[in-house]
Amino acid sequence: MPTKTLPGGTFELAADITVNRLGYGAMQLAGPGVFGPPADRAEAIRVLREAVELGIDHIDTSDYYGPYVTNEIIREALHPYPEGLTIVTKVGAARDAQGGWPEARSPRQLHEAVHDNLERLGLEALDVVNLRMGGVEGPTAGSIAEQFEALAAMREAGLIRHLGVSTVSAAQIAEARSIAPVVCVQNLYNLANRGDDELIDALAADGIAYVPYFPLGGFSPLQSEQLSAVATRNEATPMAVALAWLLRRSANILLIPGTSSVAHLRENVAGAGLELTAEDLAELDSIAG
Repeated sequence: MPTKTLPGGTFELAADITVNRLGYGAMQLAGPGVFGPPADRAEAIRVLREAVELGIDHIDTSDYYGPYVTNEIIREALHPYPEGLTIVTKVGAARDAQGGWPEARSPRQLHEAVHDNLERLGLEALDVVNLRMGGVEGPTAGSIAEQFEALAAMREAGLIRHLGVSTVSAAQIAEARSIAPVVCVQNLYNLANRGDDELIDALAADGIAYVPYFPLGGFSPLQSEQLSAVATRNEATPMAVALAWLLRRSANILLIPGTSSVAHLRENVAGAGLELTAEDLAELDSIAG
């Protein structure tokens, strides 16, 4: 169990992993565009150490952030890892010399990615590996069996403890679950992008975590009159309101807001504990309408 309970309480990600619902996404620890090294590596290390000190016990990362940068910083900051810290990584993409995000989904590429994550994080087995399939904006149609079977084989070999999927449809999740257990789904979702409402409820019924990426709008922060009004009424930031709404949306939602600033990290943790009224929730629900 987590040593500290953060806003939103805890969630049983798997039989052997229970985490605080508020986690941390490491993507912003890399340079601009998630490419290259950060401007302030020392601050990045402080952010990770402060996250653990605050009680955050799961970190979302990938070896293609940077590439390699975030995993190397995580290892430098936290290895040997505190007991109970869960590190979730992703495979299925790479980076090119121009900072693009080409697919890397062949069984060979997935095998190499898992070993790269193991090496750079300094682990013998990865806690959770998400298979990323679609683009940033959402899923693309098609079977994911070949890719998920490759990861399932690595799970059987002991290189991976648990599997998840990212940027996938309900049909692709069902296909993955027919191959091996799925403990989490990571898709685009926030106050203004609610296409996965039905999926979230279905996953909750099955005890599967839903992890929204870009919970605060991504590279273009959420902007709306309703959000600003609720924030003003609560003397809070729009970011705090957006996080608090997600925690209220469903008990299976795990948050991974990212930041490269210790001050913003503390604001995220404090803001997620904001108590929203029925009036607040009704106004916020109108954003996606």
